[in-house]
Amino acid sequence: MSFVSRGARALCVFAMMAAPATGALWAQEPAPLAIDPTILVEGQVPTDLSTFPEGPEVEGIISARGKNSMRVTGDAGNSTSVILSDGTDIRAKGGFLGLGREPMGRNALLNGLPVTVETVQWQGALIASRVRFKDDNLDMARMIHGGTAQQFAEHRTDIDANTELAESLRGRMGDIDKYNIRGTTNVYFDTGKWNLSGNARRELCNAAAEAEAMDNALLLVVGYTDSVGSQEYNQVLSERRAGRVVNFLQQECGWRPWRMLTPTGMAESDPLADNSTAYGRQQNRRVSVNILVSKAVEGG
Repeated sequence: MSFVSRGARALCVFAMMAAPATGALWAQEPAPLAIDPTILVEGQVPTDLSTFPEGPEVEGIISARGKNSMRVTGDAGNSTSVILSDGTDIRAKGGFLGLGREPMGRNALLNGLPVTVETVQWQGALIASRVRFKDDNLDMARMIHGGTAQQFAEHRTDIDANTELAESLRGRMGDIDKYNIRGTTNVYFDTGKWNLSGNARRELCNAAAEAEAMDNALLLVVGYTDSVGSQEYNQVLSERRAGRVVNFLQQECGWRPWRMLTPTGMAESDPLADNSTAYGRQQNRRVSVNILVSKAVEGG
C-alpha cells in the first residue's frame, strides 16, 4: 500500500445549496475537515509494525479522515495526524467485560468518533498500531453518518415518486437572499453533548409540522457551540449536533430528506449571547432549524 498525503487546510463553507440526488445520501454526515498537511510520506507503508519503536498514545475525536490517514483532536484542542496501515488493529470495545471484538475495517473510523490510538514511529511520522473505541460511540457515529442513507433506502418508492418535486425544489436554490425565513426553532445542548432533551424533541417535531403546513418549505439546520474549547473541537461538535437534529427530524418527525438543505456546523460563530457568562454560553450551545420558503413562491 502506498500513501501520499498533501494539501492545505480547507475552509469551512456555509453550504446553502440543496444537495443533489447523489449528495443527499450524506446530508447528515458532518462536513469533513481537510487532512493536516504535516504528514508527507511517499513509499510503502509497512504492514508488520512490531519492529518499530513505540510512539505516543493518542486520545481524542477523529476530526478528519483520509483514505489512509486520520487526524485525532484531543480535549485540549491538540491535533495529531496518524497513518493507517494494513497492519492497524481496529476494534470496538463493548459487551462482556468490555472486551475487544472482531477486527474491523477502516470504514468504522468515522469523523466525530472518540478513539484511543496506540502508535509506532516510522520515517518521522506516526502509524496507528491499534485503534480502540466504544460500541456505543460507534453506533452514534454511524447514526449521524448513515441516517440519511437509511431513510433513502426505506423510502425509495416515495423518493422516486417525488423526483420531479425534489428537482423543482433544488432548482430554486440559488442563495439565501432568494428565500424568506418563515420561522426559526432553537434547541439547546449541555456542554460537550449532542443528545436531544425531551423538550428539544417536541420542539423539533412542532417545527417540522409548522413547515409541513407551508407550500414548498425547506429546512436549513445549523449547529453551534459556545466558545469553550478549540476551534477544531467545536467544529466537530457543532456538526455532530446538526447531524443529530437532522436524523431526528427525518426519522422521528417524518421530514423528507429532499426537503432538507445540506446541514452545517458553524462552531462558535454567530453567538446569540455573551460567551463570558454561563447563561450566554448555554444560549450559544444550540442548533437552529430555519424554515425557508422561496420568495418566488410567495410573490416576493
